[in-house]
Amino acid sequence: MSRPPSRPTAEEIERLLVGSPARFTKEQVTAKAGVSQELAERIWRALGFAQRADGAVAFTDADVAALRRVRRMLDGGLLDEQTVIRMARALGQTTARLAQWQAEIMIGAMLPPEPSEDDLAKVLGAAQELMPDFEQVLVHVWRAQLAAAGTRLLAIADGSDELVPTRVAMAVGFADLVSFTRRSRELDEKELAELVEGFEARASDVVASHGARLVKTLGDEVLFTAPSPAQAAGIALDLVESGVELRVGLAYGPVLPTMGDVFGTTVNLAARLTAIARPGTILVDSALAEGLEGFALHKIRRRPARGLGVVQPYLLRRSSS
Repeated sequence: MSRPPSRPTAEEIERLLVGSPARFTKEQVTAKAGVSQELAERIWRALGFAQRADGAVAFTDADVAALRRVRRMLDGGLLDEQTVIRMARALGQTTARLAQWQAEIMIGAMLPPEPSEDDLAKVLGAAQELMPDFEQVLVHVWRAQLAAAGTRLLAIADGSDELVPTRVAMAVGFADLVSFTRRSRELDEKELAELVEGFEARASDVVASHGARLVKTLGDEVLFTAPSPAQAAGIALDLVESGVELRVGLAYGPVLPTMGDVFGTTVNLAARLTAIARPGTILVDSALAEGLEGFALHKIRRRPARGLGVVQPYLLRRSSS
């Protein structure tokens, strides 16, 4: 008689997905890698991992190999410790969100409403089987995205007197779901999740199709940037015509890109224009309006924008010609 399946433990999940068992304490892993314990702890914190007790056997051969790679980068002189920590923080935050998102997708797709222990084991088995292929796809997509980011930065530098400009001129846009608070009260959890994911998916597709960048999603709102006013206008029009009631604000001007996000008065102005836009409409600032040809623009009355004084918005529509 076969033993009934049991719920996978945390140790089993880690062993199956990480690959190698924990063998080393904190002191042992740093000694083997040839890095200081202080540096290792800073890297682990930046990656988002919990602090381990001094005597806990919690580190694997893969941890040793990763720390050795860090040591080689530092020994080669290409990166200093501060840069390594910043890169670790970017990696940790990005992959944590990616892993959480993918786990939710897998569980939602494979588990029935009332899963059994056997169902949980099947999800873990499927994840283990998919790991090699997904790992290769992940590296390929990361390389392609890195190339795209480098190309964007090169284009920005070509149009600037500075070799690496700290502030760059670009179009910034916010798209906001109308009446999201009311909808969130009316929908159950699954329906709300489908609404948000559908909105984010459409926004991502539209932004990518125009050669622009989706900076971040905030549930009921997305933030995107585009190199030119025309690209931003095309994105905004496609979004409001996508079947979901939105309001959009666009602005053009200097932006400070940092930590994958964008900051500055231009970003704040785009947010303020979104807040005052009526449902189903797009408001743009004067600078973006001046850079547009082939679009219909209607000058509306000047409005106060919190923290920015009085601004002159324009209503953006597709040209009828």
